[in-house]
Amino acid sequence: MPYKAGGRLGSERASKLNHIDVVNSPLVNKLLEEFEHPKNDEVDSSEFKSNNIPEGEKPFSHVFAIDGSIQHINSSNEGVLRQLAFIKTAMFRLDQKKLNDLNPVAPHPLALKKIMHDSAMFHATVFPLRNIKLGDNSVYGSVRQIIFESIKDPKLENGSFSIFETLKWLAYQKWDNTPKLSPSFDCPHCGEKIDGLIYDSDKGECKKCNNEVYLTDMLGFHLEMGEESAPGSVASAYMMIHETLFLFAGIRYLWVSNQKDLFERCLFIKDGPLNLRSQYVKLIDPIRNFLDYAEKDGTNIYICGQEKTGLFVDHLDLIEKRMHNDSYFLPSNEYIRKHVQQRKAEEKYGFRTNYGNKVFIKIGNHHKMVLMIPTGKYLDSSSCDDFIGFNRIVGTIKSILSYKHENALIPIEMAHGIASLSTYPSASIFKLFAGL
Repeated sequence: MPYKAGGRLGSERASKLNHIDVVNSPLVNKLLEEFEHPKNDEVDSSEFKSNNIPEGEKPFSHVFAIDGSIQHINSSNEGVLRQLAFIKTAMFRLDQKKLNDLNPVAPHPLALKKIMHDSAMFHATVFPLRNIKLGDNSVYGSVRQIIFESIKDPKLENGSFSIFETLKWLAYQKWDNTPKLSPSFDCPHCGEKIDGLIYDSDKGECKKCNNEVYLTDMLGFHLEMGEESAPGSVASAYMMIHETLFLFAGIRYLWVSNQKDLFERCLFIKDGPLNLRSQYVKLIDPIRNFLDYAEKDGTNIYICGQEKTGLFVDHLDLIEKRMHNDSYFLPSNEYIRKHVQQRKAEEKYGFRTNYGNKVFIKIGNHHKMVLMIPTGKYLDSSSCDDFIGFNRIVGTIKSILSYKHENALIPIEMAHGIASLSTYPSASIFKLFAGL
């Protein structure tokens, strides 16, 4: 590792000639000659079978898309490294009737502006990660407090549409009107296990140390923070959690306002997979329970996530030439472990982390994507009938394709346009704004 620049001296630069030793190495040359590059038709996929995308499904008239973005800011004043993370999430509502009036190849900017007017909601916050804090709090205490206050952002506390109330609705599983404790969690002060907060409470108290705890502590952010610093992954996890809460805030709004009939018109799309990772999986079971409860109650909740990068997208690049146009493929747990992840595991893929299952789809010659669609309770899906609203969701995807970017969907493009934070000039502006 090179030495970094300091206040007096410059950084150590990597050698521009040391690659010669690697290029001339007999072992390296021998190995490169023996390497083989498998072709698409050499991929071992004996379980691979694609099916035709259903035709004639009625598209959803309203599509809600959720996206988020992070910008990390670093500054070194007087030799002290200070770090902040700015976070923005957004929900965009697309009216299908207005979408039909757009040119999919080159939409007019004024037409886009008109559609976006009054169709978007966003949330923004900032985390201190190192050598910045709130008052007398440590970084640890500052981030805990900011998370609690940010989830309660008054900008999004609009009647029945409330992000914090959505967190409570999921944590206490309030849809069946049966009082329950929140999921259990470790006390952020003493580490003692707390069995759960009392039904519908915002805060509680640890029975061992008597310190105040927040409902947001149940999510587990404090488990990856130090007393005087927090990794950037805390900000990433917050964005992931808030995107999920944004998604279900719209769903909860229709549910609690007794407008369940409107679910048949609405598709909720999330940019990214339908999952939560690591200690943040506390909401996975409540989400699955709700989707299963709603389906048994006669109400289908139509949700979809689109993955843009990762192992599954890379695998789709390998198999898409073997898929015919307008087809889909449902990878089983065995297929995912063997051909995508290429590793063995006793636990089924996504059992703890996912609230949706993978779907590979190919539309025409130019669009291919990895989707995730919920099944309610966890299933190792082998049929499109296992998914909630599979035919309508996949059928609607064909009507919201964008030709502006590779494998793009118009609603996600719109949400990204609201939520995204550029490295330049956004980072430079944030740095000046924060006084760093």
